[in-house]
Amino acid sequence: MPRESDLYPSDSPTALFGFELRRHRKARGWSQAQLSKNVPYSVGTISMIETAQRSPSEQFARYCDEALEAEGALMRLWPMVSRTAAPMWFRPWLDVEAAAEAIRTWEPLMVPGLFQTEDYARAILSGEPGAGPEQIEEQVTARMERQSILRRATPPMLWVVLDEGILHRPIGNTAVMSAQLDQLIELALAPRITLQILPFNAYSTPGLLGGFAIAQTQGAPDTAYIESAGILGRVTERPEDVRALTFRYEGIRAEALSQRESMKVIKEATRRWTS
Repeated sequence: MPRESDLYPSDSPTALFGFELRRHRKARGWSQAQLSKNVPYSVGTISMIETAQRSPSEQFARYCDEALEAEGALMRLWPMVSRTAAPMWFRPWLDVEAAAEAIRTWEPLMVPGLFQTEDYARAILSGEPGAGPEQIEEQVTARMERQSILRRATPPMLWVVLDEGILHRPIGNTAVMSAQLDQLIELALAPRITLQILPFNAYSTPGLLGGFAIAQTQGAPDTAYIESAGILGRVTERPEDVRALTFRYEGIRAEALSQRESMKVIKEATRRWTS
């Protein structure tokens, strides 16, 4: 374990969080073991976060903030920490997504991040060449915390179209796929989510060039995120780009099944992964 003097808060947001966590813990006169007794986390987890070996989750920050009576200091640091696990080019979209009132998404290859289960996300991220276990877990945590926008008092309106191939593409194992499709069905029951499947027999081609999302926020221009080969996506507010993607999205959605019919297709696919 690194010595306490080896942790420099200026190194990264994760290091700053660990430094402040340790400072507030010591100010209360607690050891890591005493903090562990007051929050649902092990001494090992607390130690790794204090030494910047692991990024904290939002829930961890909230529990420690309350237990240490830090008056919101740790929670104020967490949004900065949560973005460090995301690629630099993706961070502007996180801000857009967090403030959006409505998001339209087309995804031809995998379940979009906002809808992924933890195990599905871990299987996706584990496939990245050269990714280490700690890096993968940081990215999984960040992806799960993105989904907090779905738990807001007034979450954004979501219109999501998925290619049927996503339901049949093995990611992880059969248990991972079964749980992921169950989650899709559960999410589709939410009043502010519309989920549709673009079937194979639609012979649709406008979406073959890749996935994208379009966000609407009151008082701000519509913004789009355009996926690439996983190396460098693009966030744009250019009206001509957003307009072209909007037309493409509507063309894709016009060929998609209704939500009722889409649920039937997902349930049929689920039986494949549970049989």
